[in-house]
This record gives sequence, structure tokens and C-alpha cells, in this order.
Amino acid sequence: MAQLPSALPSSRRRWRRVAGGLLLLIVLGGAGACYVAWRVLWQPNVTVSAFGPAYLYIRTGSSYQAVLDSLEKHDLLREPATFRWLAARREYPAHIRPGRYLLDPELGNAALLDRLRHGRQDTVAFELNAFKYKPQLVRQVSRQLEADSSALRRLLNDNAFLRRRYQLDTTTVLTLFLPGPYRLFWNTSARQFLDSAAATHGRFWNPRRRRQADSLRLSPVQVHVLASIVQRETAKPGDKPIIAGVYLNRLRTNMRLQADPTLLWAIGNFGVKRVLNRDKLVDSPYNTYKHKGLPPGPITSANRQSLNAVLQPTAHRYFFFCARPDLSGFSDFAETYAAHRRTARRYQHALDSLKIRR
Repeated sequence: MAQLPSALPSSRRRWRRVAGGLLLLIVLGGAGACYVAWRVLWQPNVTVSAFGPAYLYIRTGSSYQAVLDSLEKHDLLREPATFRWLAARREYPAHIRPGRYLLDPELGNAALLDRLRHGRQDTVAFELNAFKYKPQLVRQVSRQLEADSSALRRLLNDNAFLRRRYQLDTTTVLTLFLPGPYRLFWNTSARQFLDSAAATHGRFWNPRRRRQADSLRLSPVQVHVLASIVQRETAKPGDKPIIAGVYLNRLRTNMRLQADPTLLWAIGNFGVKRVLNRDKLVDSPYNTYKHKGLPPGPITSANRQSLNAVLQPTAHRYFFFCARPDLSGFSDFAETYAAHRRTARRYQHALDSLKIRR
């Protein structure tokens, strides 16, 4: 019987080694290509910060280079080069969208570019605090949003615009703003901010509240004006509807409001602890010691609690009130001027004992 050869011919062995090497190269090349693709497309590429979430702010009109500069200046990417490479191929430079973008730590370049290209920005949540003057509003907004401060100032002082768009004027425009939480896109413009405030205002003034205002023979603007006075008079929720009732009693009987907060607004000094007789001589439509009825506009932006206190006032016969002498922030109420004078003297003696002259 013939014996099988103990070894393959050397040429066949060499061919098998070459084929095995080529196969290994192909496998390694494929694995390398997969790794490169994963690294460029899906590997998390956002720098993890110990200071909380990372945000990319893209201003309106920004160029692609400005976006790159911002990413690199604030060290937001682990590998900026892979982002630039993919951004060029996804044509991101031609699709810059302004906004405030949350950069989640797990975002790879593909997901990040998809978010930026389609403008899937995060919103800004902020609290609008009560304010007395327009510049205070402008400062609050410009600290939170991209809205141009000069544009916002211009719109707030544009009578024609305010009348046409919101049926308000430069004096009553403060009634448009309700202090409280707002959630807006960071690149909201000045006009868009005003429209958003108007939408919030419109939701507050639902049919039920409008009926309440009608029953008091007050317009929504007048409710805001009176609520602003109540708000400056007290921070005590329980006293607010009682004080609102005092002022409504005065309005019904054509009595002057004689509201100290309106006088302080007129003299431009809300830090005064004690109103003096000379203050009551100031020539201003906000001097409710001189002029009957409500002042022409609010003296602060009234919050919902103060507005509801006016819309749902306590029914009583009080025409007077005065801060309690214990300086607790609560008020004593009186039906007659004689009774009011007694409570007022006690309060004045308390201020004297503390040497509070102004």
C-alpha cells in the first residue's frame, strides 16, 4: 500500500501562511475601522465637569468658527478634532442654530451634531422677582436671556407699540408682568419675551377672574394697580385681603386712598420707614394724599397673591389701618378716624422709642 506524504509541499505551506496573514490583516483592519467609526461617531466626547451640567451657548448670528472657539475655550469636548472632522462632513457649518444646549456627558459627536443642527436646545428656568421700575426688569431679563437690553428698553418705552400689541402704555405696561417662574429659550428676543409675559398674563386673567374684577367695577389694569399698593403695604397673606377691602371702601365712597407706598414711589425712596408731612406735598399723580382714585400705574409688579387679595377682598367696614406697634408686620384696623388715630399714635411712639425718624 502506498504511504501518504508526511508533509505538504513547501509551496502549499507558504500559500496557507500568506492567506492566513491576509485574513488576519483583513480582520484587524475591519476591527480598526469599526473602532475608528465608533470613536468618531459614538464615543462619548463631552468633558465631564465636577461643577454640574455643561452648556454650549450659541448667540444669534454666530459663525461656525465662533462655535468651535466656544467649545475649545470652555474645554467642553474631549477630542475637538473628531468633532470638527464629522461636523464638516455633516455640513454643520451651514446649519448653525442659536440657543443654549445641554451637553450630556454620554453624547457622542453624531448625537451632539444632530442636536445642534436641529436646534434641540434646552430651556432656561428662572424666577422673575417683583420690580418697581423698568430698568430693574431689563436687568433681570438680560441676566437670564440673550434678549438685547437696549431693544427691551426701547419696546417698554414705545407707546405706539405697546398700545397696538398689548393695549397698554408706557405707564401701565408693568401690569403685563407677573412675578414667578418662567421657562423660556435662552435666545428669546426682547419682543418674544414680552409676548411670553403677555401669554402668562392672559392665562391668569381667565373668565372667572375677569368676572370678579367686573363685580368690583375695576378693569384688570386697575386691579394690578391696587394690588401693587396692597403688596407694598404688607407681606402678611392674611392682612392682604383686609387691606384690599379698606382701599375698596375708600374708592366706593370717593375718599382719597392716602396710601403711603404711592407717596414713597412719588419721592423715589422706598427705604423710608416713616412718612413725614412734607412728603405729602410732593407734586405727583402718584401722591394719593392729593389726588383721588388710583394712581396712573402700578408701583411694583403685583404677584398672584396680591392680585387674588384684591379680587377676593374681605368684606368689612374698615376705612383705616396702621402697622402694629410691635413691628410684627401685621396691621390694626379701624372703622373711624378717631380709633385710627389711637392706633397710629401707638405705632409712632414705638418708632420714637427706637429712634426711627425717617
